[in-house]
Amino acid sequence: MTTSDSGKDITLRIAQNPEADELLGRSPLAALVGMLLDQQVPMEWAFTGPYTLAERMGSDDLDAGRIAAYDPDAFTELFTTKPALHRYPGSMAQRVQQLCQFLVAEYDGDASAVWRDAATGDDLLERLNALPGFGTQKARIFLALLGKQFGVRPTGWREAAGPYGEAGSHRSVADITGPESLAEVRAYKQEAKQEAKAAAKAAKTAARTPATRTTAKTTKTAKAAKKPGGSAPDK
Repeated sequence: MTTSDSGKDITLRIAQNPEADELLGRSPLAALVGMLLDQQVPMEWAFTGPYTLAERMGSDDLDAGRIAAYDPDAFTELFTTKPALHRYPGSMAQRVQQLCQFLVAEYDGDASAVWRDAATGDDLLERLNALPGFGTQKARIFLALLGKQFGVRPTGWREAAGPYGEAGSHRSVADITGPESLAEVRAYKQEAKQEAKAAAKAAKTAARTPATRTTAKTTKTAKAAKKPGGSAPDK
């Protein structure tokens, strides 16, 4: 068990698997890889991935240098071996390897160096956003996870994390502390997804309606002009 910047032992309940959560709590790289895998699969599956990967590599932790230098085909096989580590094991294996290669090149393979001396929340967000596979949303969620559960709290970290940094929220993996909060986060995600679908459908309907009316009017005018003695109305 590692200790957070606040001096407290880190106990996570994200993967809902004691061994996997223990690894996430003591391994910065495992936490980063879990966040990277958290895409189009259940959160528990994504954050159990680092533990399964370490097991398949015959280790109790992940090493960025070893992963970066791993034969790409052999590394992909670690992901595709059943049960697969992800819904898209091939592409995610490539992304994990790219992440580790970046960490080796920029941080000597030390994942915690990404946030260890970040001066502000914006500085940390910029660093996370530069990681391969980390867009702005993923970077903000991980920033919120660092602040809420790892005690990494540079000045302005909540603001930099956006809505994910709000205290008492249940928007993302940053807010999962057990089965109940997992259910709340999952319910929030489902609601947000339904709202997004409804908004997209409404926007599509609104965009199509004017064109439909214009087409109908044009057709009516054309028919009138074809009638004996008919003519198009004056503009």
